[in-house]
Amino acid sequence: MQTLPTVLITGASSGIGATYAERFARRGHDLVLVARDKARLEALAARLRAECKVAVDVLPADLTKSDDLSVIESRLRDDARIGILINNAGKAQAGAFADQTAEEIESLITLNTTAPTRLAAAVAPRLAQSGSGAIVNIGSVVGFAPEFGMSIYGASKAFVLFLSQGLNVELAPKGVYVQAVLPAATRTEIWERAGVDVNTLPEVMEVEELVDAALVGFDRRELVTIPPLHVAERWDALDGARQGLMSDLRQAHAAERYRSQA
Repeated sequence: MQTLPTVLITGASSGIGATYAERFARRGHDLVLVARDKARLEALAARLRAECKVAVDVLPADLTKSDDLSVIESRLRDDARIGILINNAGKAQAGAFADQTAEEIESLITLNTTAPTRLAAAVAPRLAQSGSGAIVNIGSVVGFAPEFGMSIYGASKAFVLFLSQGLNVELAPKGVYVQAVLPAATRTEIWERAGVDVNTLPEVMEVEELVDAALVGFDRRELVTIPPLHVAERWDALDGARQGLMSDLRQAHAAERYRSQA
């Protein structure tokens, strides 16, 4: 009987991360759960051990702190049982760009971009060597939408999408699957932490529906999964336009429209 890979999930104490934990536990995967709130992690772990008969390790960590991040990196590098990384931990932006402090900016960028990049880098060499495994990065449709006015958050999620696409180019030939999941508004605690009443939003997806849809994409080995996008061809057109733009680049000379001041 083939042993299922252990799944390490960040931001696992609530919301999307906790739902991923439950879904993978139901599939029979052992888990490593990472988040700041040890009590909530322990409660979730105890329930999943009892209900699903899987092994669940708890690693309390604040991924904005380098020492804590290093602990998780070491676990990913050294634990050969871990074959799936769910990079879910993240935070939203509270207020406009001009209202942000340096500390708030650094914290958001560290959690939303630095942490998932370092964790993916920690596990990727081992997965590539084994020729198997998966990295799932949770982004956001806000990464497409500067009009929403969440400049730092949106930029961080655009980074997550680009990172996922780039990792796919490098790792897919070595047998490693990389998926970017792009939710829209989802009913999680991220809104409360950003000072937003989620009940004031016009449309919100329930977290269980979001994760179940993301796992359909995971099982199909989609590279980019956008659960709230109802016309899949929109993504195909956007990606096709991007590739068309690249084909029109000529590096040796500036375009004709830039060769005069007229």
